[in-house]
Amino acid sequence: MAYHEQQYKRRISLAQANNALIALISINVIIFIILASLKAIFLVQYRNNEEAFNFFNTHVLNQFSLAAQPEKIISRPWTVLSHMFTHSNVWRLLGNMLWLWLFGYIFLDLTGNRKIVPLYIYGCLAGALAFVLCYNLMPSLRLHLADGVIMGAQPGVIAIAVAVTMIAPVYRIFPMILGGIPLWILTAIYLVVDLASISLNNTAEYTAHLAGALTGFLFIYSFRKGYDWSEWMSNFFDWVSNLFNPEKPRKGKNIKQELFYKSSTRPFKKTPNITEQRINEILDKINQKGFNSLSEEEKELLKRASQEK
Repeated sequence: MAYHEQQYKRRISLAQANNALIALISINVIIFIILASLKAIFLVQYRNNEEAFNFFNTHVLNQFSLAAQPEKIISRPWTVLSHMFTHSNVWRLLGNMLWLWLFGYIFLDLTGNRKIVPLYIYGCLAGALAFVLCYNLMPSLRLHLADGVIMGAQPGVIAIAVAVTMIAPVYRIFPMILGGIPLWILTAIYLVVDLASISLNNTAEYTAHLAGALTGFLFIYSFRKGYDWSEWMSNFFDWVSNLFNPEKPRKGKNIKQELFYKSSTRPFKKTPNITEQRINEILDKINQKGFNSLSEEEKELLKRASQEK
């Protein structure tokens, strides 16, 4: 079935208004710059680099990353969202943003601008849930529960990669290379590289990334069955955006009443046709009752008739 929106735009650019992909990348980069700046300040303040890193990790980074301990999640609920935009390593950030731009560009090209942010969030949330469950349910990981934290965009990027591959597996990129590389091959390469970068004993992170991939699969599968997971989230974003939009009419306001019935100026002005019979009737009225007996409309009509002669 076709997977397109009415607001479909074929070419995505950095300057395009309401570009959700650029918004996602920008949030990730901005948060990284803020954290890197704070880390630099602590390195200047502390003579010992180890003390600076410990202070930064304890008092700053922990406020953005998601802990595996449920009590820490309850005490810092905002980390459920902040962790998916947080990176502490510049190379991990660059890698994630490069893959996000590549797969996200194709995803926007095929589906429009409204589904990428919900899918990214769903993927990251699924990865976080899988990560927390692994640490709390697996005996080998419960011993390190206090040290378990997750951050980064990987589960969300994997969800987008799998989803766009399901939509168009033979979509070709880099056409200058043997006519183009099929998208499914690029996705397979990405998944292999991503999973290979995870330590073999880090079961929770493996599970988080696989949960992101499963989310991308289920997102498209459900859509093909008629269930759009992104609709409610997109409507919520629209509602929040309209709260700060002065041009959005307030609820309960009748536009017709506000613009026409309560306006200080008339919405329209009648301009009657000038006919000889009508002019003669006005002149007869003047002869019988005087000029002051004419209505405003009759005076205007007589004035226009005199100007046209």
